[in-house]
Amino acid sequence: MTKPILCASIAALALFTIPAVIMPASAQQTKSPEAIAAAALKAAPVFDGHNDVPWTLRQRTGNVLRDVDFHDTTELGRHPTRGVMHTDLRRLRAGGVGAQYWSVYVPSNVNEQLAVQQTVEQIDVMRRLAARYPKDLMLAENSAELEKAMKAGKIAGMLGIEGGQSIGSSLGVLREMYGMGVRYMTLTHSKNVPWADSGTDAPVHDGLTDFGVLVVREMNRIGMIVDLSHVSEATMRDALAESKAPVIFSHSSARGVTEHPRNVPDAVLPLVKANGGIVMITFVPGFVNAGVRAHGLMRTAEEARLKAQFPEKPVAATAGLAEWGKANPAPRATISDVADHIDYIRKMIGIDHIGIAGDYDGIDTVPQGLEDVSTYPALFTELARRGYPQAELMQISNGNALRVLKAVEAYAASQKDQPVIETAVK
Repeated sequence: MTKPILCASIAALALFTIPAVIMPASAQQTKSPEAIAAAALKAAPVFDGHNDVPWTLRQRTGNVLRDVDFHDTTELGRHPTRGVMHTDLRRLRAGGVGAQYWSVYVPSNVNEQLAVQQTVEQIDVMRRLAARYPKDLMLAENSAELEKAMKAGKIAGMLGIEGGQSIGSSLGVLREMYGMGVRYMTLTHSKNVPWADSGTDAPVHDGLTDFGVLVVREMNRIGMIVDLSHVSEATMRDALAESKAPVIFSHSSARGVTEHPRNVPDAVLPLVKANGGIVMITFVPGFVNAGVRAHGLMRTAEEARLKAQFPEKPVAATAGLAEWGKANPAPRATISDVADHIDYIRKMIGIDHIGIAGDYDGIDTVPQGLEDVSTYPALFTELARRGYPQAELMQISNGNALRVLKAVEAYAASQKDQPVIETAVK
């Protein structure tokens, strides 16, 4: 195939939306928002971009699954700040979830060798969890397997690395992670890595280093999705300029609605559209509600002030912060806030570039009405109430995510004769 024809084919796939049986507009006018949302999720179950069950299992059970009942995790120990888990099979079914990117997250860590080990352990626990529930869970290698599992009534899954520390600055490790089933990598987490800047750390690289560019190229070549949540704006721009396949923001929202470094800036959104990528709107309260964001900043400032005032009395600082919290209760984000971000991305770059990512079991608080994975229908009902037709709800729920996955696979297939990118190890 000649290069022009190949590029045209990939571009066409990048803009392709999955066909389905959709209610005529006249029929939709007689349907309630609840009915429209239910029809959309039945035809196109949610494909969520980010869920932290693997790390939650590490925190609560040390990755020992012996006594874990994943049908119902509400009795699986309480986290000191997060309480009951957000995820189990019962609630995934109730929420209309058909596919999930499971985040094999490990903390940002300058000890990259430890990060690699922990990542492999997180891959292992998710594989073991899926193996324990073969009638309900399935880890897919590709989009065809994922769609087949969804049609069979299973909750299909793929693995995502959350932070480039997990590859230990090694393209060899990157390739082996792909071999273990990893299908996306967030280039950084909360801290910089030696080859890319994070959005929540002081910049040192001005985006991607030369090695970082090679990471993106090799991810494209092997068929691993480039995820730009957590990275700096300069890193976003560098990766979007380099990537020949669509990218994702696996759990971010719109900075034009809530000013937060974890959200996507307005200036980057047209680049996402040109790339064929998607922003998977997340439910993190501080990302979707400006009041929650402002409260968090004030609390951080007060905590720093109290620690400076009582350097030798940490108990007094803790007590003072608790008193401040009582006098300054945090506002609550809502379903409406999340829908506002979806509205904004739709207005800015179109419905083709929106997905969903709850970040469940990775956050301390949740918006009102979105308490756990059973509540996706409530969000889709809110969108239907705002006038979203069934076809657009289906794009948001899984059509756009599947389209990106298939386009990444198509680009990798076109590169099968290209050599491995080699770098010298130290």
